Amino acid sequence: MTTQLTPENRFKKLIVVGDRVLIKPKEQTEKTESGLFLPPGVQEKEKIQTGYVIKTGPGYPLPLPSDEDEFWKGSEEQVKYLPLQAREGDLAIFIQKGAIEVIYEGEKYFIVPQSSILMLEREEDL
Repeated sequence: MTTQLTPENRFKKLIVVGDRVLIKPKEQTEKTESGLFLPPGVQEKEKIQTGYVIKTGPGYPLPLPSDEDEFWKGSEEQVKYLPLQAREGDLAIFIQKGAIEVIYEGEKYFIVPQSSILMLEREEDL
């Protein structure tokens, strides 16, 4: 039995790796919905983009503690991650230079390392 792809679950089979974020680009405007202005000179010079975070990777992998003398624990290594600041639904302002453009199901997205994200706007009560 195959699962039917719907708008709600079409990203479930995508796994974003490490410190990367999948972003759907927003149409270019001079300001964000909350009123933050992005002057055209800055947009052109630095290739600043805005878009919505669709999916995030697990984060930065942390080194495992060295417990070599405790052989009874087994050899299963559980990788732990330092989570990213970006969350699904955030509006991200990022530098396009560090991003990789991909087309998924006919739509354009960017895979962006967290280090290329300049700022996040989150709709959340303060």
